[in-house]
Amino acid sequence: MASVVQFIKESYEEMTQKVTWPTWGELQNSAVLVLVASLIIAAVIYAMDNGANYILSTFYKSL
Repeated sequence: MASVVQFIKESYEEMTQKVTWPTWGELQNSAVLVLVASLIIAAVIYAMDNGANYILSTFYKSL
């Protein structure tokens, strides 16, 4: 049990003294970057899905 208490104390000290937390502006910039990247990836996947659907439907219609 003592090791658990020691672990919690050390974890608290590390989180409050050693970790560098981002500023509010940095968090906003990161959130915008993630949002834009997600939208771009979603658009690429959508285009690939529609492209594959078009190619397969054209192929099956030709049979």
